Amino acid sequence: MFIGSELAYHPEYSLLQRVYIRLLGVPIVGLRIRMRNIFSLIPGNRSYRKILDAGCGLGVFSFHLARCFPQAEVLGIDLSGDMVRSAEHIRVMAGIPNVRFKAADIAGMNEEGQFDLAICVDILEHIEDADAALHALHRALGSGGVLVLHVPNLYRRYPVWKKSLNFDVETHVRPGYELRDILHRVENAGFSILEKGYTYGFLETLANNISYMITRARRQNKNLYALAFPFLNALSWFGARARPKELGAGIYVVAVRGKFND
Repeated sequence: MFIGSELAYHPEYSLLQRVYIRLLGVPIVGLRIRMRNIFSLIPGNRSYRKILDAGCGLGVFSFHLARCFPQAEVLGIDLSGDMVRSAEHIRVMAGIPNVRFKAADIAGMNEEGQFDLAICVDILEHIEDADAALHALHRALGSGGVLVLHVPNLYRRYPVWKKSLNFDVETHVRPGYELRDILHRVENAGFSILEKGYTYGFLETLANNISYMITRARRQNKNLYALAFPFLNALSWFGARARPKELGAGIYVVAVRGKFND
């Protein structure tokens, strides 16, 4: 099963869109890049009973978490009630029992100490008070709980070699973060850092940049993008999880609530 193929059950997608998703999975190059990185970063030496997907959207990460950790209960939350309703419809149609969805603001979560693992993937740049969201994620995790966080870097290579500000996306309140800034914010929320670095190596960045040239991050030129996606996804796959040392378009942080020996 391809990543995000559950979205073929989306009630508002056309038959052609559903067939395309069934054949290729969710057709978003950047999401597929982030997915490969995030799931390789989740510590494998722990057991997870309750997992939070903070800012779940249509639930692509939530569904994959539910399949990867069938003994865990997965909760996906999102501020958009429409997204949550669609995700819940998809869940029912796909028959995935160990995931549920709730409309909620990350900063306003009332779950405390409940989760063993939380992921938050390219969400903080949409939130005005990102620090409040990080503190809420800290509260939601139990002692020793793991946070896997991903945010866009403030800079990227665009179109190929030039260092530029990251993409202008309509719903972002900031284009991204610098590594030292996001590390300071995560530590200030009470976390201990386990691992950090950059994502989007050369081939991943090239594929993502071409994707942006087509869509402008505004879902433009959908037919052209549908034709280009299989090639761009394959290009990014060949450069998967490159983890550049100096500059990548994304930043990851793996952190734990408490000290390393908790």
